[in-house]
Formats: sequence, C-alpha cells, structure tokens
Amino acid sequence: MHAITSPAEEHKHLKLDYASTHQDIVEKCKRGNRRAQFELYKLYSNAMYNVCLRMLRHEQDAEDLLQNSFVDVFTKLHTFRYQASIGAWIKRIVVNNCINHLKRNRLRLEELEEEHAKETAPEPEGGNHQGVATKAEIERIRKAVLQLPDGYRVVFTLYAFEGYDHKEIADILGVSEATSKSQYSRARQKLRKLL
Repeated sequence: MHAITSPAEEHKHLKLDYASTHQDIVEKCKRGNRRAQFELYKLYSNAMYNVCLRMLRHEQDAEDLLQNSFVDVFTKLHTFRYQASIGAWIKRIVVNNCINHLKRNRLRLEELEEEHAKETAPEPEGGNHQGVATKAEIERIRKAVLQLPDGYRVVFTLYAFEGYDHKEIADILGVSEATSKSQYSRARQKLRKLL
C-alpha cells in the first residue's frame, strides 16, 4: 500500500535546484570535455551576447567580449562550486568583463550634486502593463537604450535588465549608491524623451 502524500510534500520533491542545473555538463567541462564545453556555450551564448550588446552598444565589441568571457568561464570553471546557478555565474563573469572593458575605454559616470541624487524618479510599479510588448516595441526600446550615454546605459542595463540593485551597481562600478540611482533616473528620463 502506498502512503498518501500531501500536495506540500509533493511540491518539495518537484522543487528545482537551480544551483545544480546543468551539473552533468559542468562536470564534464571541468574535465576538459570539448563537446560539453560546446554544449554549455550553446546554452548560454545567445543570452550572454545580448547582455554584452546592451552594455557595450557595438556588435563587434559584444562578440569579442563574449568570446573572451567564455574563455574566462572555461579557465575558471574549476572554481565554480554550485552556490548559484551556472547561468548566474557566467553572467557575473560577462558583466564584470563588460564593465572592465568600459572602464578601460573611459566609461564616464556623471557625478551629480547631492540634491540631484535625491530627486530620483519613482521606480516603475510592476503589473501595470496592459498587454505584451510587440517585437517592434521591444526593438524600439532596445535601440533607444543603445542611444544612451555609456554611464546611463550601463547603470540602466544592470538595474532594469540584469536585476542588480543600486548598492551592487555602486560596488561593481566603484561609485556611490546615490550616483547609481541618479544615473538610472536620468537614463529613464532620457529614454522617455527618446521614445
């Protein structure tokens, strides 16, 4: 006779463990298996290319940085300990490489006076969207984001698309949290004008 399990108990067994997603592929990559490395690359390259393109603006730079980032991924994979998903770990490498690239090319974050930093625009509220954006609208927004100055674009991308908070962005970029907030606010204002 089978024991009856509650829906909560069944749910526990069905929970996904994102930290061990693609664990088999990762372990094969750690052992130098080229097919597994190609498989990992195929799984994440498109998404990571989009991160690079949003942050760097230029296709050639994005392609170069993507390749360099995956070299870093495979070189450093032995340090991956499944504390986060492999996708999050790869994204962190890609974002850091993008930021380092921009810093080398003199990313300029505009420091604002303290009063401007306090005048940040309110955050958008979730759930107020009517319908789903069309491909044309998404492309229009993507093009507008690419028109933002580097400092605005990087902060906006990290916050709005990549899910970093302002404290994390400030730490990554080596600026104050107020600067991150003001850059984001100004990026949103400029996007409104562009759209």
